[in-house]
Amino acid sequence: MNRAIFILIGCIISGCAVAGDCYRIASYNVENFFDSTHDTLKNDSAFLPDGPYRWHASRFYHKAQQIARVVSLIGEWDKAAVIGLCEVENAHCLAVLCRALRNYGYRFLHFEGPDRRGVDVALLYDPQRFRLIDSAALRVDLGEATTRDILYAAGVLPCGDTLHLYECHLPSMSGGQQVSEWKRQAAKAVIRRHVDSLLQVRPKALVAVMGDMNCRPTDDITGLTNRMIPLEKKGCGSHRYHGIWSCLDQIYLSPALDTISDVQIFTHPVLLEEDRQYLDSKPRRTFQRFRYDKNGFSDHLPVYFDFCLP
Repeated sequence: MNRAIFILIGCIISGCAVAGDCYRIASYNVENFFDSTHDTLKNDSAFLPDGPYRWHASRFYHKAQQIARVVSLIGEWDKAAVIGLCEVENAHCLAVLCRALRNYGYRFLHFEGPDRRGVDVALLYDPQRFRLIDSAALRVDLGEATTRDILYAAGVLPCGDTLHLYECHLPSMSGGQQVSEWKRQAAKAVIRRHVDSLLQVRPKALVAVMGDMNCRPTDDITGLTNRMIPLEKKGCGSHRYHGIWSCLDQIYLSPALDTISDVQIFTHPVLLEEDRQYLDSKPRRTFQRFRYDKNGFSDHLPVYFDFCLP
């Protein structure tokens, strides 16, 4: 549904007076947003000037500009209130990205996590429309293995309601789906406990869990609805592997948010390229193996939801 039409319908239903009462919240796996400086505590050697990707400063700054371009596209005629990001190396990357988006006035939220490669999750947010009041990095215990933290953020909207967001990048399917499934379940258990404690106190809370789940969508977070299930059944997807689209990037919503939200996968011709092997199209990446494409973005497409409040 066209966003302007959705907002108009939402305003009629809810009785809101101005467009500022409507919000777009997005999540985007930006794929390997590394700077070109070595972090001695992380395994980032592939993305250094002498690494296999020849990742020097000009490529890093260009990557920031490419991500900024996608952020501006996601906002369409307005700007998204919040954008969750996956695969960001550090705060320096986010500071550079915010400078590239200086006209948007975004701030960022980030905690340095334990991932061995050094990739984290983060949020860009408009402080005028999402006044941050609480945040936390929720650690996932995998024993000797490590993975990204779950980023939790609560912000007050201009209408006075509080929006609770969880940005996730769950463990990959490295080694096979069945072998690695326990890791994703451990991460989801952390989310479930936090969401359960929140909804027990505030049953009508506005809650969204979003990000790269590294698995097919299922309803497996108690109290929330995975809105990507019907989209994948229609053949839609945010990620394409061996010619098959799937919704690795997902959005779960609480009942109070689910009934007023429109959930979509964001696509635009500039984000896609021809899939010559399997036909159709696929996300245009920064690298095809080790071949650099300056016009590339990521191997994922963003996902988002729109909602209006009175």
